[in-house]
Amino acid sequence: MIHSCSEERKMMILWSLCLIFALSNSILVVIASPSQHLCLPDQRDALWEFKNEFYVDSDVTNFEKMTEKWRYNTDCCSWDGVSCDPKTGKIVELGLISSSLNGPLRSNSSLFRLQHLQSLDLSYNNFSGILPDSIGNLKYLSVLRCSSCNLHGKLPSSLGNLSYLTHLYLSVNDFTSEGPNLQLVLPKLSSLKSIDLGSNQFKGTLPSNMSSLSKLEYFGMSGNSFSGSIPSSLFMIPSLLDVSLERNHFSGPLEIGNISSPSKLRYLIVGENNFNGPIPGSLLKLVGLEYLDLSFWNTGRGIVDLSFFSHFISLRDLDLSGIHLNISSTLHLPMINTLTLSSCNISEFPKFLENQTKLRYLDISANQIEGQLPEGFGRLPRLWYVNISDNLFSGKLTMLPNSTRLFVGSDNRFSGEIRRGICELFGLQVLDLSNNNFSGSIPRCLESFNTTLWVLHLQNNSLSGVFPEESISLGLISLNVGHNQLSGELPKSLINYTDLKFLNVEGNRINDTFPFGVSLLPHLQVLVLRSNEFYGPIYSPRDSLSFPNLRIFDISDNRFSGVFPSDYFVGWNAVSSVVEVEYYGRISVFAGGIRRYYYSSVVLTNKGVKMELVGRVFTMYKIIDVSRNRFEGDIPESIGSLKGLIVLNMSYNAFTGHIPQSLTNLTNLQSLDLSQNRLSGEIPPQLGKLTFISRMNFSYNMLEGPIPQGTQIQSQNGSSFAENPGLCGAPLEDTCGGGGEEEETEQEQDEEKEEKEQVLSWTAAAIAYVPGVVCGLTIAHILTS
Repeated sequence: MIHSCSEERKMMILWSLCLIFALSNSILVVIASPSQHLCLPDQRDALWEFKNEFYVDSDVTNFEKMTEKWRYNTDCCSWDGVSCDPKTGKIVELGLISSSLNGPLRSNSSLFRLQHLQSLDLSYNNFSGILPDSIGNLKYLSVLRCSSCNLHGKLPSSLGNLSYLTHLYLSVNDFTSEGPNLQLVLPKLSSLKSIDLGSNQFKGTLPSNMSSLSKLEYFGMSGNSFSGSIPSSLFMIPSLLDVSLERNHFSGPLEIGNISSPSKLRYLIVGENNFNGPIPGSLLKLVGLEYLDLSFWNTGRGIVDLSFFSHFISLRDLDLSGIHLNISSTLHLPMINTLTLSSCNISEFPKFLENQTKLRYLDISANQIEGQLPEGFGRLPRLWYVNISDNLFSGKLTMLPNSTRLFVGSDNRFSGEIRRGICELFGLQVLDLSNNNFSGSIPRCLESFNTTLWVLHLQNNSLSGVFPEESISLGLISLNVGHNQLSGELPKSLINYTDLKFLNVEGNRINDTFPFGVSLLPHLQVLVLRSNEFYGPIYSPRDSLSFPNLRIFDISDNRFSGVFPSDYFVGWNAVSSVVEVEYYGRISVFAGGIRRYYYSSVVLTNKGVKMELVGRVFTMYKIIDVSRNRFEGDIPESIGSLKGLIVLNMSYNAFTGHIPQSLTNLTNLQSLDLSQNRLSGEIPPQLGKLTFISRMNFSYNMLEGPIPQGTQIQSQNGSSFAENPGLCGAPLEDTCGGGGEEEETEQEQDEEKEEKEQVLSWTAAAIAYVPGVVCGLTIAHILTS
């Protein structure tokens, strides 16, 4: 009995523990259960539908595919880019920056069902359409950002309904307006603190009365086509801090107006407009200015005294490019961070610069400054960006400040050797000493920069000797040593410079075989070996020669030889595509808290004319020039896959065979030169249908037959087809009708011969048929009897 009670007690304790455990576990499950989402179903459904209105690029990183991470059965308030009101569950913020959304933003988009949105950021997507009027339905919006979204058309007038809007960013699109639309919208946005409509296509004038924007702090309209005057009422807004109106067509005097209290304006950027007359003295009312850009102000014959700007005691950044200046030797300016005095008609190195110990950025390019750089210049402790190009500096290049990151000293008269002291600038990123009179060898110490040196441009000097292996930094993006007297071989270590995009060694005495290793450089876009002593084949069965990003290939005027295999140009993806995906030519340099850009360039021949490609032009031109070598054999059919090609020059070689029919696929071709070869056969008739081609040359070959008909071909000079004895038709004087009757007779004879052969064939068949039937019947009779 005692034993029985003890067992019962144990069982009761056990059951009690189990019950407690089960209850506690249930409580934990309820607490931790996600079954009750903060996000409301209608909000989730609207977001999900919005996601499905677009397609996402398959080649972008997972980090950018924000909407691809959304899961329908989860709390949408936890989705990337989504924020909800913790009390109501309504979505109040949606930020899908750079989410690779492609497709139009429709007027009936489910986005506009999110009526409680307060912040919407869709910047850096590809909507390729208009900003629909439905945007005005989001009446609680205080922040709207749609910069760089490929939007166009007029601003929707419904923006004026967004009475809570404080921040409006629609820059870098293609919005257009003749003025009235913007003039109607802007004054209604009385809560606006910040607006940026820069880099669009706006025209017309700004609203004359800006007083309704009483809370405005930032006003950005740069890079448009606004005209007329800047309303003085803008500067009378007491909260205004920054004004950015550069690169427009504003004109007339700049009127600051009557400012009753000290202005808070810090940034005034109005350069590259059409202002004229004297610099207005009313600028001195803006006592708190830190950044002032008046570049390319047309003062007529007036000369501006730089001492005028010494009154701005808070000034840190000053750009007076394009204004004729008078600079006193006793001038004292406030300590400046960035100073741009390009094209200011300065003839002496400004003495005051030697005392600017906080100076980080200096541009005094395109002046007439003579003599050597003063020693005090080399002692400036913070200077990192220096552009003294296009002046008359001479003598040896003195020591540069140790802090230098970018030095552009091109287009001067510097001479002597490039001093080894340049290699002590351990943070150097860009070195451009092109178009001077430097002699001696390339310093062998440049490899000390390891990965910091991105740009090395030494073209158009008198540098000599062998190109040293140890002269290049592993981080190089652009290397140009063209038009010197360098000899020997190219450094074999080039294959290690995996960031290299631009390689130009033209106009030297380099004696080497083709650098097959450069095909392994994944980012190479420009390869120029022109006018050297390179020799041998440019194809090797064991070396792949696929240049996926190459767009300019110039190996002309060398001693290359051999044949091109038919698949030689397979894998040249950048030239095969007519779509641009990368902006080469601009190299971003960041130091000292400032981002600046440096532009590479190359001189090439197009349509018989030498031209310099700079910056964005690199994305427009795709060129192959193998002229003036010793190539032979057929022109490869794979040339027709290069549909983005603009210039093709294969002249002065020994190519044989027919002109490839695949050339007719090159619908973007503007210049074609196949002259001075041994090509035979006809000119493909379809070449006459290439509408962009404006220069072609087939002279000095063995071509025959009629010249194709087509506006572009017929507009060529007869010399483009000269010395091809078998060619006939316009624009040559030889017509193609001389042997017409004889050809017709031969054709008739051929047809008559063919008919006779057919008759004989049928006769023979009939003769063979009769005995066959008789023989068959005889055999059948014998077998059945």
